[in-house]
Amino acid sequence: MVKKFLIAFFCVTAQGIFAQNGTISPYSYFGIGDLRNSGTVDNQMMGGMAMYADSIHINLQNPAAYSKLRLTTYTAGIGHTEYRLKDWTEEQRISSTNLDYLSIGFPLANKVGVGFGLMPLSSVGYSLRDETATSSGDNVTNVFTGEGGLNRIYMSVGFEPIKNLSLGATVNFNFGTLEYQRIQSVENVQFGTLDNRESRINGYDFNYALNYTPTIKDKYTLFTSVRVNTQANLVSKNSQRLGSFSLVTGDEIEVIDVNLDATNRRNTELKVPTRTTVGLGFGEDKRWFLGGEYSFQQFSDFENTFLALDNVTYNDASTYAFGGYWVPDYRSLSSYFKRITYRAGLRYDVSGLEVNNKEINNFGITFGLGLPMGGVTYDSAFSNLNIGFELGRRGTTDAALIEESYLKINVGLSLNARWFQKRKIN
Repeated sequence: MVKKFLIAFFCVTAQGIFAQNGTISPYSYFGIGDLRNSGTVDNQMMGGMAMYADSIHINLQNPAAYSKLRLTTYTAGIGHTEYRLKDWTEEQRISSTNLDYLSIGFPLANKVGVGFGLMPLSSVGYSLRDETATSSGDNVTNVFTGEGGLNRIYMSVGFEPIKNLSLGATVNFNFGTLEYQRIQSVENVQFGTLDNRESRINGYDFNYALNYTPTIKDKYTLFTSVRVNTQANLVSKNSQRLGSFSLVTGDEIEVIDVNLDATNRRNTELKVPTRTTVGLGFGEDKRWFLGGEYSFQQFSDFENTFLALDNVTYNDASTYAFGGYWVPDYRSLSSYFKRITYRAGLRYDVSGLEVNNKEINNFGITFGLGLPMGGVTYDSAFSNLNIGFELGRRGTTDAALIEESYLKINVGLSLNARWFQKRKIN
């Protein structure tokens, strides 16, 4: 029954994941859009850390974790975010709801696991209005809008060649379309001007991971992890349309397709630099865990020649994440609350994006619950519903920029089943 439900769910939602914008952030204009969190809800609620691995959860960011799987696991997650955007003069509230991931993982052999799935990589979704005046006092209105995003199909394998040492690799295929539009109108002028740009993007990148988890004093575990997400070499096929339109009817008057071949911008490369993450943690199996991770990326090497802007600089990026979980008593039969997993964490992202000479960074606090969905069968006893919350702030109101405050509510479902095992008949 579980497999039939997930197959049906996959068919219904697989089409929708590719069409969603997933963000309303004005900062999604830059780079390849607003990068989405690629972790499951249980990882996101520990500050986004991905070093921890167990036998019943999929870890989307750490392929070495697949070596720990002992049951076939289906997982899906959705997120709802409430935003408050403000500058020096006004404030706006808006929200978005999106599918975050859809994945399956299963043990292929003893201490060997594989997985595959799909998820959004980045999102573009903004609408901005800027009003100025000419030297003669006429109002000039510029409206900037963008939509689209990049999606990712992945396949991972993880194995444990020697005790406590796990290795893993993931291949990602990224694809999608980004659309940008600028419309300008001048007071007392009959026609407006438009600039429409589109980038159709695809390309591969790889993720490698190493986990070393030795046992200390037969009770505790030391968690160490190194992950390398290689440079993504993305190919962008670009098009641009320039022209004028009627402000009364909206009809295009004179619109031309720009010859991008003349400036070598028809086909461009987007190289998203390698990102390296190291992690260290400590805990007691099925009881508690605490850890921290540090990621760094030479994002100063990034360049988008098709959307070159004078007020934007890309610098090196880094992330600091801390978090953990606590389970009072996972074997308790008398109290359901003692079997709940309580998670919390925090993170600080130095995004590498600098606009108007101001760094656009992000700080978030995370917390959530893992609710057991235990049934009478061995399979369903380990299934769980993960609910999480994140409070954060990104950007600044300085230099005519926008500050984003947000509350994200995450819901993730993790279902277990047994595959490839013959059932015995007495």
